[in-house]
Amino acid sequence: MGTLEYKSEISKTFSVVRSFSFNEKKNPLMDEETMNTFLDAILSFKSKMKEKAETISIITERMDKLTWFTNPDEDSLMLLNDLISAAKDVHSSLIRQYVSLTPLRKKGIAREEIKAWKSSIDELKESYEDLESVFFFLPEMPDFAETTKQLSLV
Repeated sequence: MGTLEYKSEISKTFSVVRSFSFNEKKNPLMDEETMNTFLDAILSFKSKMKEKAETISIITERMDKLTWFTNPDEDSLMLLNDLISAAKDVHSSLIRQYVSLTPLRKKGIAREEIKAWKSSIDELKESYEDLESVFFFLPEMPDFAETTKQLSLV
């Protein structure tokens, strides 16, 4: 390479750097519009997490009320069994979603909302486990059956 070629390459590179520098000063990476869009996305995500947690809590409350039913017939027990299976399935899906949010949790994004959502997922699990115990496991225990009978007399 001769001197002219050096000067030509240097000039071309300088021109690229100069244009890039000018554009970056004129249009920085985080202009106000980009920052607002980013923050709006985080707010939208937080809102969705809160909404999901509320929906799970409503479902959990409904399932908790079912534990007070006494002497369900076979059809009702079959429906309860189906409900427990569906709740287990949704719990499994929600746990997979929670695990997929690990990068956000590590960065502290929507920490409180994710924590509340996880808490509602845990409550859902407790609720379907209670249903399963009350209607399928505990009735098989003689002491439980006797205690339940005595409580129903009160």
